[in-house]
Amino acid sequence: MTTTASNKKDLGQTAHEAAGNVADKAKQAAGVVADKAKDAAGYVADKAKDLGQYAAKTADNAAASVGDGMKSMAQTIKQSGPQEGMLGKATETVASTVESAGRYLTDQGLTGAAEDVTNLIRRNPIPAILVGIGIGILIARATRS
Repeated sequence: MTTTASNKKDLGQTAHEAAGNVADKAKQAAGVVADKAKDAAGYVADKAKDLGQYAAKTADNAAASVGDGMKSMAQTIKQSGPQEGMLGKATETVASTVESAGRYLTDQGLTGAAEDVTNLIRRNPIPAILVGIGIGILIARATRS
């Protein structure tokens, strides 16, 4: 009987060791999976950052192109508009404003313009809210008809 009890004890010990080995292997596998998940998340984050930077650069390039077009249009307005009198002054003012806006877009790009708008809203929050409400009302009226 002692042999049977000893065998049962040995079997229990072996089962306990096997369970411990399985638990160790499961912990190792979980660690490997967690490391792979961290690596994949880092890769995805890097790619998303790269894509965002590319989109911002593309938008800035497009804004610079529009700015160049506006400066060219300002020159056309100056050359083809009246040069004398009240209409000449109006033409010069319009051309100067268009040229200034074009230069701003070329120099600052869309990113710089967005930063300027953000700073303007931070400095003047109440007027910004009122302008937003006014634009909302105009859009609502325009889409209702």
